[in-house]
Amino acid sequence: QVQLVESGGGLVQPGGSQRLSCAASGSIFRIYRMAWYRQAPGKQRELVAAISSGSRTNYADSLKGRFTISTNAKNTVDLQMNSLKPEDTAVYYCNADIFTTSNSPRRIYWGQGTQVTVSS
Repeated sequence: QVQLVESGGGLVQPGGSQRLSCAASGSIFRIYRMAWYRQAPGKQRELVAAISSGSRTNYADSLKGRFTISTNAKNTVDLQMNSLKPEDTAVYYCNADIFTTSNSPRRIYWGQGTQVTVSS
């Protein structure tokens, strides 16, 4: 079993910053990729940013320059969000693509999500 636990959501004022963290635990042989997605009310879930083995990153075009994804500890991924706007309000989900053993295929896991609300 693998669990992803997010932290760091909450209420932030427009123009402010917020940092989200996600820790993966359980039967992990190797993590291939970790990512953050978000889903705003009435909208589809969308990719925010991803980081793969070798620290390759990719971002949603609209978020480049404001959001930064990083891995600062083993099996964790952080998302630094700056210059937040009301339209960034959403539930943010951690996602991980994980090998649980040396000879098993990768599987996708999701966290429970953490609410980020940008409002004055």
